[in-house]
Amino acid sequence: MIKLRLDRVMLEKGVSLSDLASKVGITNANMSNIKTGKINAIRFSTLDSICKVLNCQPGDILEYIEDDEGGN
Repeated sequence: MIKLRLDRVMLEKGVSLSDLASKVGITNANMSNIKTGKINAIRFSTLDSICKVLNCQPGDILEYIEDDEGGN
């Protein structure tokens, strides 16, 4: 499973949701969905823009967590 850690990076960089959404060029609602992990996919162009604005690497935002054997 892939977990989004955007909230942590935004906090470390001192960037608000509305500021990041504006600089990336997407709505606050869409950025909120990304931040809270309520998405199934993200465009590379959006990820690229987020990383440019936050001056970070994709691995700072995305974390792989191995699924449990029981399907959880």
